[in-house]
Amino acid sequence: MTTLVTHTGLLSLRSLRTLSRQPAYLMFTLVQPMVWLLLFGQLFRRIAEMPGFGGGSYLSYLTPGVVVMTAMMTAGWSGTSIVQDMERGVMDRTLTSPVRRAALVNASLVHQAIVTLVQSVIMVSVGLLAGARYDGGVRGMLVLALAAILIGVVFAAFSDAVALLVHQQEALIAVAQFLVLPLTFLSSVMIAPSLMPGWVADVARYNPVDWAAVAAREALTDAPDWGLVGGRIGLLLALAAVMAWLSARAYRVYQRSI
Repeated sequence: MTTLVTHTGLLSLRSLRTLSRQPAYLMFTLVQPMVWLLLFGQLFRRIAEMPGFGGGSYLSYLTPGVVVMTAMMTAGWSGTSIVQDMERGVMDRTLTSPVRRAALVNASLVHQAIVTLVQSVIMVSVGLLAGARYDGGVRGMLVLALAAILIGVVFAAFSDAVALLVHQQEALIAVAQFLVLPLTFLSSVMIAPSLMPGWVADVARYNPVDWAAVAAREALTDAPDWGLVGGRIGLLLALAAVMAWLSARAYRVYQRSI
């Protein structure tokens, strides 16, 4: 266990050191979400006046959803660093070293969790400056961060697994793009479930992006339903564990293929 923790820490520091040399990448990942948050928040603010919306401002409703969406979108690109390591020969040298395979998975997920946390703080801060208000306080914000981190971990593990199986940037990007928008619009990220078509609301119940958005938004209310929050967080934890296991298996498949 000590060896696993040590390897995970060293590999995580390697990833964060690479990110620190390219801080523009982190800001670039926030450009589109900022557009969604600030432009859509103003463009569709009258939606909050529709019967059945549930009250409050649309910006307050939208901000947690955009935080979750940002985590998903950024995590979908996680596997690109693996493909780059393959192309440079770094991956082959790493796999012939004594490093634990689980540490490779853990380091990628730790890196994604830290990136997601930073993004979440920035996006929530922008939302608050733009006028979003929440009664859930610090506890609600912590749940929002946890939900975003978990959805980021789910998609980072999935992206890593796809990268190890397809070995190509183009294929990985195609898979990520194929999933991002459908999962966003088949969830309550943009609109309240009561205003969705019935079939979309039914699909959203099985959508992990919706689990994260619902948990985060509910925790930010003045009287959260903690049973609902705990249930959605539990589902995300279980899915994150499954995806991490699949990612570890993908490393073994890749190692057998070289």
